[in-house]
Amino acid sequence: MTEVFINYRTGDGEKTAALLDQELSRRFGKKSVFRASKSIPPSELYPDNLLTALRRSSLLLVVVGPAWTSFRSQLHNPKDWVRREIELAFSHQLSVLPILDGRKTDRLSKADLPPELARLADLQSLPFDTHDTEAGVKRIGDVVAELVPWLNDSTDQAYEKSPAPDTVTNSIREVSGTAVQSREFTGDVGGTVVKGAQGPVHAGNGHIYQNSRHVSGDRQFSGNGMTYFEGDNHGNVQHRFNESDSGEDEGR
Repeated sequence: MTEVFINYRTGDGEKTAALLDQELSRRFGKKSVFRASKSIPPSELYPDNLLTALRRSSLLLVVVGPAWTSFRSQLHNPKDWVRREIELAFSHQLSVLPILDGRKTDRLSKADLPPELARLADLQSLPFDTHDTEAGVKRIGDVVAELVPWLNDSTDQAYEKSPAPDTVTNSIREVSGTAVQSREFTGDVGGTVVKGAQGPVHAGNGHIYQNSRHVSGDRQFSGNGMTYFEGDNHGNVQHRFNESDSGEDEGR
C-alpha cells in the first residue's frame, strides 16, 4: 500500500524526485512510495491512478526546485496536477512536507502562491543539499520514518540482525543445565565447575582425545615413555622405565 506520495514538477526537481523515490523505496519498500512516472503502468488512466494513490497515502513530499514558483501560471491554474495533488492532500488531512531542492531554493512565500496553496508557505520545510545527497536522503528518510512510523524500515531490521562487534552470539545448541560461553581468555581461568558430565571434559590447555586411541612417548619404553592398554582392568598395573631392553620386564 502506498504511504509516501512524491509530488514534483517536470522540469524543476524531477531528478531529486527520482533519487528520493529510489532511496525511500529501498528503505521502506517499492510499494510504499508513489512517483507518477514510475508507478503508473503504461496504458493505465493517469488521473485515476494519481487520485487513488494519493487518497491511500499518509504523507505528501512536495519537491520544490529553484524555479518552482516561476511556474506561476501553472500554479494558478486549478487544473494543474501539481497544484491539485497538494490541494487534495490538504483536504484529506495528509501530512505535507516541502523539500527545498538545492542550496539556491528559498522558502516559499505566500505572495508567490495562489490562496489555495498559501498554507504550504507556513509548513516547516526540509532543505536538500544536492552536493551531499547521501546525507540529505538519509535525513529525509529519517523524517519520513517519524511521520509514518508504521512503515517497514529496513535500516531497523539491519540493526537488529547485525550484532555489535563486541557481542557474543550463541553457538551452543540444546543444553541441559548451566552453560557458560565466552571468547578468548588471557591468563588463568579458575572456579571451573562441571556437573553431571559423561565423557571427557577439557578445561585448560592441551589436547583432548575422545573415542580414539592415542599413544605418545617412547614406544620402546626406554627413558621417558608410557603404557597404554584398553578394556577393563582389575588389579594393579606397574611399570618401570629406564630398564635395559635385554633384561626381563618386571611387574607384568
